[in-house]
Amino acid sequence: MGGSDVSQFYELAPYYDAINDWKDYRREVDRLESLVRQLGAPPRASWLDVACGTGRHLEFLRRRHPVVGVDASRAMLRVARRRVPRDPLVLADMRTFRLDRQFDVVTCLFSAVGHLGSKSDVLRTYANFARHLNPGGVVVVEPWIDPSRFRPGTLHLRRHESPGLTIVRLAFSERRGNRSRIQYHFLVGRTGRGIRHYRVTDVGLLLARREHLELLRRAGFRPQFLSDGFLPGRGLLVGVKTGAGSGRPRDRGPSQRSQPLPTDSAGARPFWRTPPRTGVPRRRRRR
Repeated sequence: MGGSDVSQFYELAPYYDAINDWKDYRREVDRLESLVRQLGAPPRASWLDVACGTGRHLEFLRRRHPVVGVDASRAMLRVARRRVPRDPLVLADMRTFRLDRQFDVVTCLFSAVGHLGSKSDVLRTYANFARHLNPGGVVVVEPWIDPSRFRPGTLHLRRHESPGLTIVRLAFSERRGNRSRIQYHFLVGRTGRGIRHYRVTDVGLLLARREHLELLRRAGFRPQFLSDGFLPGRGLLVGVKTGAGSGRPRDRGPSQRSQPLPTDSAGARPFWRTPPRTGVPRRRRRR
């Protein structure tokens, strides 16, 4: 079957919100706010959303919290900038970004950590989250599907229709060792422009919940797993930064080589289409 090989987070970023129009971001934010308050976050918590994508969570969080978003895709941040024109957005890798400040809450949602290449990458990422949290700060991570719940050979169809735009996405799941492999085929039809076919291969790291919890402990958190998450089979990982949460992971054995994330930026830097009117300086600043 023909079509162009692309990424959901780069070439297809303008259609990302359309194909995910089933997600209730407002409801998710309400749940997140309630959850972090139960874990000790203040009512008006400073909030860092890592892998913020097109800014759908930020859109609602910013109404009650000072927010910063980090993402590795310039194309996704370009969409987010239209949604949150006055808030800092940062183009950087989730494992290595440095913001020179700390927050009350760090979130990383919609299974973005599943795009990391190894357990050592996940540990580096969790340690980086700890580095950017105040003492007693809260982390909330939505992991990728648990290996025991992943079903190879599954077909899944999703469709979006709006004036002038129709998108059909068919997905097929495979498993290779501790990696999931989802083959997507997109048909994007636009009035007056015809139909385009795109192929996407999405590879995910399959880690058991106990592995995630151990990595969070090593990064300096007191973690727990909540099975009642936003999507079936994923749940939520939550943790409170302990006194030992220095942002330096505790090594246990030889590490695996880190693989570069697909990013169109080297290093961490501000992403401003227009300067924000918040008084935040243009400083150094993330799938």
